[in-house]
Amino acid sequence: MADARNVPSARPDEAGEPSPPYRFERQSRPGLESKMSTPPRYMAPRYRGSDKLRGKVALITGGDSGIGRSVAVLYAREGADVAIVYLPEEQEDAEETGKVVEAEGQRCLLIPGDLCDPEFCRNAVETTVDNLGALNILVSNAARLSSQNSLADLNFEDFDLAFETNVYAYFHLVQACLPHLERGDAIIATASEEGLKGSDMMMDYAASKAVQIIFTKSIASHLAKRGIRANVVAPGPTWTVLNLAGQRFPEDYLKENLAAADPLGRAAQPEELAPAYVYLASEADSSYTIGETIAVTGGMTDSR
Repeated sequence: MADARNVPSARPDEAGEPSPPYRFERQSRPGLESKMSTPPRYMAPRYRGSDKLRGKVALITGGDSGIGRSVAVLYAREGADVAIVYLPEEQEDAEETGKVVEAEGQRCLLIPGDLCDPEFCRNAVETTVDNLGALNILVSNAARLSSQNSLADLNFEDFDLAFETNVYAYFHLVQACLPHLERGDAIIATASEEGLKGSDMMMDYAASKAVQIIFTKSIASHLAKRGIRANVVAPGPTWTVLNLAGQRFPEDYLKENLAAADPLGRAAQPEELAPAYVYLASEADSSYTIGETIAVTGGMTDSR
């Protein structure tokens, strides 16, 4: 099969990033980035590393694709070894992430499993420490997104899974990391601009992301006393397989809200989000940034 990255499908904007029209191929959940004919950009060729994370070890959930993959690449470029957590069905994408991290000269540990299982969350942390020797940075990035076209579509199963994946897993990972984190280390959660303003199409997802933000603010002062920084990145619409796998979004909604909702007239690429995670992981850059939410939304400033 031809490499999807060689398939032209979206015109570039002036900065060279793909812009509408995109190809919105639907996939079954959880979806594979390797199957997207307009694949997300994650290599950040204009980004130059400067050893900001040299000698660090990072655990990134959802690191097989999307934002998590790009964060793994930039962390490796900054000198960190990386462990990524992903669902077993995402093995193909995870192996690609492993290759690009290792091409940056760092180790990449692949840990498949289900974050809805609290025991797996604890095991993922211990496996990281056992194999890579430490744990300095937790990036809780894996997410469950379900779309609803009406309030009647909102059901308990989806609501429960959203909170298990987006909130409870984050809680269990934080608790498991605490014995290993030291002064100068960092915890970073991936929320969403939907968690800042709400969403009439992603009600359970938006609610869970709002909880992530408030939970991070609540634990940040406790962690700061130990010299550990906890912060949040809230991305705007981003071109990842998460939006296309198992969703009920109407085609016009995708085109209006994902493709052209912000002043740039396009979705973000993962490589445009990843530098914010470097900033929050680097003590040299963010030593006084605690309990904050960095919104990377392409100019979507309305947080109602």
